[in-house]
Amino acid sequence: MPLDPRTPVVVGVGQVTLHPDAATDPAGRPEPVELMARALRAAAEDADGVAPGAPAPGGAALIARADSIRVVLPLGWRAVNPPLLVAERLGFDRDSLPHELVLTAIGGNAPQALMHDACRAISRGDLDVALVTGAEAMYTREWARRHPAAPPLNWASQPIEGTPEPMRSGIERPGATDLEMSRGVILPVHAYPLFENALRGAHGWTLGEHAARIGSLWSRFSEVAAANPYAWIRQARTPAEITTPGPGNRMISFPYPKLCTANMQVDQGAGYIVCSVEAARAAGVPRDRWVFPLSGADAHDHWFISHRTELHRSPAIRLAGRAALELAGVGADDLGPVDLYSCFPCVVQMAAHELGLPIDDPARPLTLTGGLTFGGGPGNNYASHGIAQVVGALRAEPGAVGLATGLGWYATKHSVGVYASRPPAHGGSDGFAWRDLQPEVDALPQCTVDSGATGSVRVETYTVTFDREGNPERGILACRTARDHRAWGNVTDADTLASLCAEEGIGRRGTLAADGTVTL
Repeated sequence: MPLDPRTPVVVGVGQVTLHPDAATDPAGRPEPVELMARALRAAAEDADGVAPGAPAPGGAALIARADSIRVVLPLGWRAVNPPLLVAERLGFDRDSLPHELVLTAIGGNAPQALMHDACRAISRGDLDVALVTGAEAMYTREWARRHPAAPPLNWASQPIEGTPEPMRSGIERPGATDLEMSRGVILPVHAYPLFENALRGAHGWTLGEHAARIGSLWSRFSEVAAANPYAWIRQARTPAEITTPGPGNRMISFPYPKLCTANMQVDQGAGYIVCSVEAARAAGVPRDRWVFPLSGADAHDHWFISHRTELHRSPAIRLAGRAALELAGVGADDLGPVDLYSCFPCVVQMAAHELGLPIDDPARPLTLTGGLTFGGGPGNNYASHGIAQVVGALRAEPGAVGLATGLGWYATKHSVGVYASRPPAHGGSDGFAWRDLQPEVDALPQCTVDSGATGSVRVETYTVTFDREGNPERGILACRTARDHRAWGNVTDADTLASLCAEEGIGRRGTLAADGTVTL
């Protein structure tokens, strides 16, 4: 069937990783906006299939005619209009800017959600060429913070007055309730261990069995990173090295030591070029560079952890994944390369279960980057790296179908995309198919929260946070009351904290005081 000229294709992907270099002054390392521009230039070279630095006429032509520049919100650098700065780095002047300059909300789902939005706009004829990018230079920023006598970082900025605001994409909303934050659920390292321990409780694993599963999964991820030239940590680790606390691997929040957490201290950028078949042909991009986004689906789970009925499950991933696969006309068993968002081990386990993917298949480790621990976790932009790896893998496997996911906040926002090196089987004007699963997720039951609960409670899941010296600080407990409502509490007693890390705490009973203290 002839391809509809409005069919969207990914024609170029680019990644930039600047590893630590003792010979380079951090003040001279590229800032985030430069990493973004470099990633898009690399995507232009990739579209032509040329070596870095070689002329890329097709990719350059697509950048020059871009209708939209979309930037994934950086966490370590702020500007009024980052996509405007990227446009200027790419050679656009103020009189010839793309008509869309877009900045996302917080969320690691953003790169995949931007893909879906761009593909839909291209299919409608609203866009011809979209550039998507993001980057972080957290390693450089942290180095500068630790060395105040070093030259200051002179990163790009814009005046608040007179700089136009970008268009905004995504849902901007806090990730936790006031009650959750008052009990210590403030950062991802506080939230995700709650899901991880809930998984152990739901499956009946012992603490030792659970640690072995985590270590084995993350060890396989480290092996992928070791073979990935864009990974931040290119050293394979054994399961024991990953799960055993020690120098360089201090405990963060039970059961996670550092090597089980997302690594934000990276200097990384990535981006992609997605355009219509018509635009790809006009630019002369070789056909073997094209990868087709077949389908996508987006949804968020009940926004706050407190309202989710099961803390080891994700209905939004299940429904979005099922829809994306159905729209593409494939099943989980048909998938080749897969990159699941992987900030913490629990996320991979939850997603694999909901999508029907085996977690221990040696032929498909569920990551193409090495994950956010080893591949690197550049803030909201990890999924751009995942998409880039999926695109590369599909070019190397003609006829294969791949999948990439993105995730935001506390396993809250989810975006699932299916890709192939072949055109969509259904052809026609429906070259890309998308579905919003939010109405279905919203219709699911919610847990009732009792913010003022006191008295007898049962521990549903928990974590113990540690200070930088490796000492337990506080237990964060999600509990159920006698009426099966959810309540939140804390433990600070040293003996109890030690026992929660050595013996199963899920199912234990205790008393919740008015100040939030739980006595087990």
